Amino acid sequence: MALRDLFQRLSQAPTNPHTAPVSRQFDVADLYRGPVSDTAATGTGGGLPLDEKLRQAYFWIVNTAIISPHYDVEYNTEQPRSFVLGDSKSRLTLPSSQSYSSFVLLPLLTFATRRKCLFIGGPGRGKTASALLMGVLGGYPVREVRRAMLHGHPQMTIADLLGNPLPADLVNAQDIKDIRIAWRGWLDMRVKIIDEYNRIPTRTQSALLTVMGDNYAEIMDQIHECPEAAWFLTANDDQGGGTYQVIEALRDRIDVVVQALAFNPRFLSDLVTRIEERIRPEEVVPKQIIFTETEIDRLQDEIRAVALPVQVRRRLEFFTSQFEFCEVAGEQFEYKTKDTARLAGVEWATLTARDTGRDKIKDLGCQTRNGLSVRALMTIIHYAKAIAYFRGNPEVELEDLRQILPFVLFDKLVQDVDAPFFESPGNTAFRSDRVGWLRRVFDLSCAEYDRLNLDRDDPVAQLASEFRLGLDGVAESEVASRLVKIERLITDWARGNKLYGHLYDDMLKLKYLHQRYTNYLRWLKTR
Repeated sequence: MALRDLFQRLSQAPTNPHTAPVSRQFDVADLYRGPVSDTAATGTGGGLPLDEKLRQAYFWIVNTAIISPHYDVEYNTEQPRSFVLGDSKSRLTLPSSQSYSSFVLLPLLTFATRRKCLFIGGPGRGKTASALLMGVLGGYPVREVRRAMLHGHPQMTIADLLGNPLPADLVNAQDIKDIRIAWRGWLDMRVKIIDEYNRIPTRTQSALLTVMGDNYAEIMDQIHECPEAAWFLTANDDQGGGTYQVIEALRDRIDVVVQALAFNPRFLSDLVTRIEERIRPEEVVPKQIIFTETEIDRLQDEIRAVALPVQVRRRLEFFTSQFEFCEVAGEQFEYKTKDTARLAGVEWATLTARDTGRDKIKDLGCQTRNGLSVRALMTIIHYAKAIAYFRGNPEVELEDLRQILPFVLFDKLVQDVDAPFFESPGNTAFRSDRVGWLRRVFDLSCAEYDRLNLDRDDPVAQLASEFRLGLDGVAESEVASRLVKIERLITDWARGNKLYGHLYDDMLKLKYLHQRYTNYLRWLKTR
């Protein structure tokens, strides 16, 4: 067999062996649902299930195309073996279940969900090559992907980015609306790649923001609608090391950040083979793992159908509530947030100096300078569903959330590097290891959630569930009783001396419920 054929070979063994699902029992209700369709299990027309096809693409890339020995997304079915090495007591863990390389997995999930991924790392680490492979997986010829790739440079204009007005129309048009635009071809692609995006001038970044955020381009009042696409951007670093500082709004549109880790020279023989045989991975992608536009549309639908259990969602809620609260930022209760202080331009050192007496190591909010946006939370949910789907599971597990969260929040949750937490023994490395830090913070949040026994004793969740049943037919006496419950709960919690982020959000939820019941009670009395 020729070496080129070996590069294109796919394993015939299932990528994620597991027990086949038990066939469903007949239900009379099935007669009213129409033809049975279990696309997640069987695919369309008897073809390969899309989750299996996605996994085949992953394993071909990680084992053949981009040699990546870094299995940093770890899963375990039992206690893993671990070893302590070196003077600094570095820990090497051997996962007991199928684990993954973030440098390949996260771009592939971005491709499947049509979101936005940023590769960071030094030159020559495979960032652009990985992005190029995503374009080929999307069904585009290699030459077309290369030609459509934008390369950021300091002289890039909006015309370079989007297109030019036709010269004849500029001369002859009587109205600006009559001027036609020669739009750039990359705008119509469903996989968009921008190399070294932090070398694009600030004004041109603003035009790029419109395309990334709203899927349209505009020049001289002419609008070009762009299809929904997966975006892949690269930067040699993400700390302002490019020619231009990236505007905050553009950075916020990026969903995940993936670091290109160093090449392990133990795999040098694979590079030698490629040089000797003149093989480029993007030119030998097996046709079996190339996705059609329809398949990608189905991928999105199947990923969205993955369930997010209440227990997992509650831990995400609890984790999120740790960071935004800032007791000294405002007088009115609703404005006691870090965003209030940021908008007012208050110096961070001045804010942190006003100590309220809380335990600054126990309080996870003391480790960050900001909280989480709605966009960040929606992105976490998207990717948590995507990785659960990739693993062949019908619902998100807590470990899925733990593994995906650091890559979403990599540049969204800003460290306060002067916080006491980072001075504690064993924590100084987290100043540079943001992925490890975010996982540690999530673990600490889950530990506190368990300590408070919130799965079994969560009065706010009980009151909220009661409210979600609706107010139709609820008697005046019952509404008054529920109002008393809310006020008593707030009174009990007010006896504590300290206010932490999760309590702050619970208080606001109770105020919300109190206001809804108050308005309803007023309506009942005036009928």
